[in-house]
Amino acid sequence: MGERIKPLRVLTDAPPSWKTRWSRPLGRVLDHVVYNTAVAGRENIPARGPVVFAANHLSYLDGPVMVGASSRYMHVMVRHDMFKGFLGWVLHASGQIPVNRAGDRAALQHAKAVLGRGDCVGILPEGTRGTGDAASMNGGVAWLALNSGAAVVPVAILGTRHTGEHRDTIPAPRRRLHVVFGEPFTLTREPGVSGRVSMDRATETIRLRLAAHIAGAQTATGQDLPADDDLSSMHKGQQP
Repeated sequence: MGERIKPLRVLTDAPPSWKTRWSRPLGRVLDHVVYNTAVAGRENIPARGPVVFAANHLSYLDGPVMVGASSRYMHVMVRHDMFKGFLGWVLHASGQIPVNRAGDRAALQHAKAVLGRGDCVGILPEGTRGTGDAASMNGGVAWLALNSGAAVVPVAILGTRHTGEHRDTIPAPRRRLHVVFGEPFTLTREPGVSGRVSMDRATETIRLRLAAHIAGAQTATGQDLPADDDLSSMHKGQQP
């Protein structure tokens, strides 16, 4: 008989706030004990009320590094197939939200419920690890912003992957990382246009704001994004 495959963990409701209480301390250990992380712009994070943190995506570390750098607890939307084994237990126990990138209305509703109670959601809207320049973006972050009224805080994460490193690479300890929180903004539906057009425009607005923030963070920190043009640096199954 073959090895029994344990099912992925799924959510039937929004994760409770208390589950995040130990994820941020662990993130801070990662940021300041395992790595050497510089954090800027923390004053831009609203002290209360719902917030969507929208960050670029370079490596597996981006979510945990963002959690540790923030002044607010957050529930991060994480690829659903990461919710298995011990890692899946940790993600579930710390209140993270599994999301199927092929389309997951339930995950968005769980995230909306988190925002509806005044808490925070972290999302990596590029959808997959890449060069982190926000050249493309999925619409989930715009849907959340439009349907919750939450403030959107752009987040630039730099240094979690360098040019030439495979996208599955975990950086060596004590590497210098940077997390830069940008100025918050809110979005509203445009009158006289369809919901689809309104969401497409909101998605592009977020993409442009995040891309500009990332570019500014590179200038301010002196840390460049990875320049990956060959397939050898891409994780299995990803197209250029």
